[in-house]
Formats: sequence, structure tokens, C-alpha cells
Amino acid sequence: MTETALPKPIPVTVLTGYLGAGKTTLLNRILTGNHGKRYAVIVNEFGEIGIDNDLIVESDEEIYEMNNGCICCTVRGDLIRVVEGLMRRPGRFDAIIVETTGLADPVPVAQTFFMDDDVRQKTELDAVVALVDAKHLPLRLKDSREAEDQIAFADVVLINKTDLVSPEELARIEATVRVINPSARIHRTTRSEIDLTKVLDQGAFNLERALENDPHFLDHDAPDHVCGPDCGHDHHHHGHDHDHAHHHHDHDHHHHDHDHHHHDHGVSPIHDVTVQSISLRGGEMNPDRFFPWIQKITQTDGPNILRLKGIIAFAGDDERYVVQGVHMIVEGDHQRAWKDGEKRESRLVFIGRDLDREKIERTFKACEAQTQ
Repeated sequence: MTETALPKPIPVTVLTGYLGAGKTTLLNRILTGNHGKRYAVIVNEFGEIGIDNDLIVESDEEIYEMNNGCICCTVRGDLIRVVEGLMRRPGRFDAIIVETTGLADPVPVAQTFFMDDDVRQKTELDAVVALVDAKHLPLRLKDSREAEDQIAFADVVLINKTDLVSPEELARIEATVRVINPSARIHRTTRSEIDLTKVLDQGAFNLERALENDPHFLDHDAPDHVCGPDCGHDHHHHGHDHDHAHHHHDHDHHHHDHDHHHHDHGVSPIHDVTVQSISLRGGEMNPDRFFPWIQKITQTDGPNILRLKGIIAFAGDDERYVVQGVHMIVEGDHQRAWKDGEKRESRLVFIGRDLDREKIERTFKACEAQTQ
């Protein structure tokens, strides 16, 4: 099984975020920063990035090479064609970053890398990153489902422009992001300034690495998971959120004090949220029931399922089985042996819209192996 001859697939990061959220600023940092890596940035319209001409070493019709070794190119037509063109260039890149337009649904872009066999041999979907404008998110959620989808679908969310809102507003925005997506890693930024290692090379779609890198893959109850242990600001304010936001303290404080309940209530301090998450927990599963069940649910509810991820314990199987999916596409793989003393339970999270919680919980339960 040694495939050492094949070059390691190049990680692809999909960058989403509403117009004005700060994507261009972030891309400029990547294209001109002194990070010592070679990134290929694919944008919808190069002109919008407005890179200083002094920083461009050479350019042809579609590709601009920067003096820090990165390149930038535009998608004209087919994304797959652009990626294949990049892969043929001499001097490979450390990673590829694909920017989606402000209104675009990130799902088809991600699906391209999840599904297309040729692209898949050479690249690997790494993570979906969403930039959110802290000041305007409440408005965006009122008038656009896309803004919510971008958050629901993301692995990493950057809450940007935090300098423009009060600590109370910021806590509310963060609580809202958390309700829409319980398992994303959240970082707070100003002017899109962030250590690129927190955005790129996350391994979120690589089932094995997703779990190694992110012990919180499914643990929404970890109180410090609100922004990750290394986010650089303290967490005290979460527990006391209701002290300084009286008008919504009726429901807001249970996101924080009892974090593990909140995905069941899904109550957002901003009331226009339509995405829900359903967390399932069960015992050991019978594979003959579980696989047809997940197949059926993703076929029938696929359009409403933005993401699903889980770790499944199968009866009589010593290895953990990891699944994740996007809409109707589900992937699964054995990951590692269950450790001694590790509780063999199955956990699955669906993030989507109009999902029948009662039916999903009941049918999931019915997949459990019958114990003697």
C-alpha cells in the first residue's frame, strides 16, 4: 500500500464571507506578507483585490506572480480548469486558497474538491473559512440566507472588525455564530489580522487529522471551545453574559453556563437564525442498519443538510469510524482503535435547516446494536 511516489496532495482552503467582511484584506496579507510560504490565491475578480503593481513580479493574462513567491489568478469560467492549470506550473505551492464571491454559496466550491476525481488526486479540501463582519452580521442574517449558510458551513470563523463593536455586542455576535455552528473554531480579528496557521492547513476535511488537530471535533460542551484555547482573550465574560445584556438575558445565558445544552434549544440572541444543529448520542451501532440509515437521510434531507460529522462505534469493531458529509455526499473511514477506558459511544452532529429532530433522533436510536 505504499504510495510514497505520489506527491502529497496540496491543501485547498475555501474562503467565504459577505462583501465587506474583510476577505480582500486577508488575501492581500497572504499575497504580500512575509510568511515564507508559496500560496496560490484564486479570486473571482483580480481587479477587486487591487494589489500594488510594485509587488507584482510578472503577470500573464490570468496569473500574477508576487514578489513574496505567492501567485494570484482569476476564475474565468471553470474552477477545475484553473486548479489543473495551477497544478501544472513548475514549483508547486504550499496551498491553494479559493475565494468565493460575497453572495456565493460555498458548498459547490467545496464539493468540487470533495468529488472531482482528477482534482482530488492532487489536492485535498482543507477547510472552509468564513469571515464575518461583527458590525453588520445582525443585518446580514436578517436579509440573507447566504450569510447564515456561510457560517453554518465553515470550519473556522473569523469574527472581523471587532474594534467597531462593544464587548457586549461582540459576545452576542459570538453566541449567534455558536448557535448557527456549534463546532467551528472561532477567532476574533481586527482588519483581518491573524496568524495564517490558524486559518490554513487545518485538516478539517481530512477525517484522520480533523480529530487529531481538533479534540473538539464534536465536543460542544467544552467551555473554552468558544474561541479555542489559544485565541488570546479571556473567557470570563461568557459565564456572565447576562449581567451586561439584560434585555435578552432570559435565554442568552444558557448558551454559556450550560454550553452543552444550547444546541438543543438553538436560541439565538439575534432572532433571524434558521439553521439548527442536532446532536445525537447513542451506543454501539449495527452497521447493517446505520449505513442504509445515513444513506437514506442524506438522500432525502440532503439539500437541507449543510454539514454532518460524527464518530461512530460499531458493535464488534475495535476501531472508531468517522463520518462527515456535505449535503448528499457522505464519506466515512475507520480512524484508530478505541483506547482502553474510552467510552464506546456514537456521536453525530447535523447542521442544517428544516430537519425533523424527532424523526432523526428516533431513527438514529433504531440503528443501535441489540445487546444480548
